[in-house]
Amino acid sequence: MTLNPELLVESITLLLYTAVAAALTGGGLIAEYSGIQQLGGGEMTVGLWLAGIGCVMLYAGVYGIGYQKLLTRVLTQ
Repeated sequence: MTLNPELLVESITLLLYTAVAAALTGGGLIAEYSGIQQLGGGEMTVGLWLAGIGCVMLYAGVYGIGYQKLLTRVLTQ
C-alpha cells in the first residue's frame, strides 16, 4: 500500500490548523476568564487588557483559522 504524498501533506496541514485553532480558542477562553476575575477583584487595567487579548485570540481561533481556513479546507475536499 502506497501513500499519496499530496494526501499526506493535506492531512498534516489539516491537523496543524486544527491544533492551532484549538490552542488559540483555549487560550482565549482562559484569558477571558482571567480578565473577568481581575475585573471582579478590582484590577481594571489588567482585567481589560486580558479581556481584549482574549477577544483577539477567540476571534483568531474560531473565525480566522477555524472558519476561514479549516472549514473551507474540509468542505472543498
